[in-house]
Amino acid sequence: MLRYLSCFVLSFLFLSPAYAADPIAGETRYKKTCVNCHGPAGKGAASYPKISGNEMEYTINKLETYRAGEKIGPNSGLMIMMAKSLTDEEIENLAAYLKDAKYNVND
Repeated sequence: MLRYLSCFVLSFLFLSPAYAADPIAGETRYKKTCVNCHGPAGKGAASYPKISGNEMEYTINKLETYRAGEKIGPNSGLMIMMAKSLTDEEIENLAAYLKDAKYNVND
């Protein structure tokens, strides 16, 4: 019995976190402010990096770090200011959108 319980508990340690995020809400939020620097679908613009195509956990971690006021790159000051007001839900939604965001010339 203990062996089965151990396997059950250990299996949760290796699962990726499940997010109940809404990529459509993330796209709407992205288009309010993020698009101004990162361009359509997070493809990057000028000195601002491409931010689409990353796993959700990566994007969530970055946005939470900026929201906490930690400097982690050359545009940290701007990103900290932009991320301060983001809720956990908005961060997850943005990450869900950016994970699979594709640039469409017609947008």
